[in-house]
Amino acid sequence: MTAPFSWELPYAWPRKPVLAGNVVCTSQPLAARAGLSMLADGGSAVDAALAAAITLTLVEPVSNGIGSDAFAIVWDGERLHGLNASGRSPAAWTPEYFGGGSVPTRGWNSVTVPGAVSAWTELHARFGRLPLARVFEPTIGYGRDGFLVSPTVAGQWARQATELGTQPGFAEAFLPGGRTPAPGERFRLPEHAATLEKIAATGGEAFYRGELAAMMEAHSAANGGVMLASDLAAHRADWVEPISIDYRGYTLHEIPPNGQGIVALIALGILAHFDMASLPVDSADSVHLQIEAIKLAFADALAYVADVDHMSVDPQQVLDADYLKQRSTLIDPARATPVVAGRPPRGGTVYLTAADASGMMVSMIQSNYDGFGSGVVVPGTGISLQNRGTGFSATPGHPNLVGPHKRPYHTIVPGFLTRDGAPVMSFGVMGGSMQPQGHLQIVSRIVDHGQNPQAACDGPRFRWIHGMQVSVEDGFPRATVDELRRRGHDLVVVDDYNQFGSCQAIWRLPHGYLGASDPRRDGQAAGF
Repeated sequence: MTAPFSWELPYAWPRKPVLAGNVVCTSQPLAARAGLSMLADGGSAVDAALAAAITLTLVEPVSNGIGSDAFAIVWDGERLHGLNASGRSPAAWTPEYFGGGSVPTRGWNSVTVPGAVSAWTELHARFGRLPLARVFEPTIGYGRDGFLVSPTVAGQWARQATELGTQPGFAEAFLPGGRTPAPGERFRLPEHAATLEKIAATGGEAFYRGELAAMMEAHSAANGGVMLASDLAAHRADWVEPISIDYRGYTLHEIPPNGQGIVALIALGILAHFDMASLPVDSADSVHLQIEAIKLAFADALAYVADVDHMSVDPQQVLDADYLKQRSTLIDPARATPVVAGRPPRGGTVYLTAADASGMMVSMIQSNYDGFGSGVVVPGTGISLQNRGTGFSATPGHPNLVGPHKRPYHTIVPGFLTRDGAPVMSFGVMGGSMQPQGHLQIVSRIVDHGQNPQAACDGPRFRWIHGMQVSVEDGFPRATVDELRRRGHDLVVVDDYNQFGSCQAIWRLPHGYLGASDPRRDGQAAGF
């Protein structure tokens, strides 16, 4: 079967796709190499994904850490499995605890229970082939012996250090000698390595119920937090059925709420009512419709998405075909318009992907949320902690209102594409609210415009901010930018790739895979 896309690479900064029988794609080359070594040792795609994910906690600490959250979608050779390993809030987090206001963006009072460690152990228990300790080995070695900091990571590290340097434990771990490491400089964090050894030896028990949990509770108490060891012990990762929508013969699968993957599904369900293939790629007509669909999708998500146990509507109600058709009629093809939530019928992040020769494919994402996250690092452990609590709402009555033992609205979303029940592509686009917007743009480029996955990663992106405000990369044609402004979009051309996320993708071919890696980061696709 021939590929359903063009092999051309039309953009100014193309990367060549990797074609191989086993593939790993990550945002940092050392992590890709760690994953590839698992496959070379006979491990599964899950072993490879875990080795890459664990390595990224050290070699790309500006985006994730041991104290991150994580989600994954796995094709096991026969069916898809979804894993939600996002953490819940401490028991003491009532609206009154925050004085009726918002959760802060930094410090212990922004930290929900970290879920990434549970993702590693759950995924390995179900799909791993190698011993658990083996997938930790590359990172343990880098922690003890050091690694050379890559250029993009060094730049992000330096930009965040000024704000975070005063957070408890941050400077001791991430400002060696009182400064951030330069590109090519060796960085070591042996405490990180020692912590990973404890996690591997206990299958995660030390983190949630043992020595590490006690250290986190003590550090929280000493720095104004209320996270208890009992909060950590109560954590569980949940295996979930992915939600999906059909789009022109393909099916896009996402993790259900509390994640925002449903935004991409809503937007595609709206976009399906327009003849996108007739519109030139990167044209104002095509981009305008995508922006308007994303705006409508976010209006619903921000109104309804929360911990699924607290939502006032079922996710499938928002994906109702008649409802999405009705929402599509709100789009004016000639003019940008304000949007509000509809009434459905009642009833700092790293992404990586791996695929092996047996047919297993993994779409996985883990994140601190805002760069280094809370800025908090538990002394002597290398555990940097996310600030996922900032995803909660402060609005009384909102389903996402902060509360005890509750998951917040979550931005990280792995994606997976199938066709007629068979796997096609594992992919993701990191970057906060950019993530579902990136999913929409990647899928549209491939399905509507026939671009190959690497070109779809390379192409310029837009990012809806709020209201009528939209940022676009400077790779769009000038005529497109001018016409979008004429249609009423408050458009800003931004020469900052960090705002537009980073894509990794693996497309299944008849006899192997195509691996694509975004040029906006240091990463790479690797295979054999």
